[in-house]
Amino acid sequence: MAEAQKTLVLTGASRGIGHATVKRFASAGWRLFTCSREAIPADCRVDPNWAHHVACDLSVPADRRRFVDEVNELLGDGPLHALVNNAGVSPKTPYKERLGVLHGELEAWHKVFELNFFAALDLTRGFAASLARARGCVVNITSIAAHRAHPFAGSAYSTSKAALSGLTREMAVELAPLGIRVNAVAPGEIVTEMISPEYEPLINRIPMQRMGTAAETADAIFALCSPDFAYVTGAEIPVNGGQNLV
Repeated sequence: MAEAQKTLVLTGASRGIGHATVKRFASAGWRLFTCSREAIPADCRVDPNWAHHVACDLSVPADRRRFVDEVNELLGDGPLHALVNNAGVSPKTPYKERLGVLHGELEAWHKVFELNFFAALDLTRGFAASLARARGCVVNITSIAAHRAHPFAGSAYSTSKAALSGLTREMAVELAPLGIRVNAVAPGEIVTEMISPEYEPLINRIPMQRMGTAAETADAIFALCSPDFAYVTGAEIPVNGGQNLV
């Protein structure tokens, strides 16, 4: 008897780590429900596993509710095997600086936390029943900047990701009685649209002497959702070529 198709919900699907993760799960035959600010790339619309995509802004609570409601209606009483909270933002001020303690509008800080922190909390709550039916898992995408000062991350981004790291541990404890595992992946310098030439000097600080790829990060996310990690919860996997060690 063939194994039932597994189901994934992923945010921030249109590019970077999110898009690579969609491709990784689709290649394994998972059914995909996704969202991002943009529509999915045209070449991905033909993938029969990509069941539903919602264009929305998860920094807006009403959009989060709309996304959760749409997907839950499609899931019905069916199980959800994995939720990947990937959507995130690291904005700059009008002067091209990252949001710091002494500069940047406070409202911009609120928007960063709405997307990088509260969206993960809101979506995990919204999909908890479906995740419990599958004894599924949640993977939050944090950052190396959650655990050490980073020259280009900015205080708003770093502290929002540190908060998400702490939330991962608390979720793991609270959701364990429901059979839901909660872990995180903390990428370092990954080649995505967010990387600019200013990051090149950081390669000398990475023991593996290169930046990582979105596909390598996606592999770590996929592994955490596999039966091989069935007894792992509350963990945060660094995907940074050893950068956290030096």
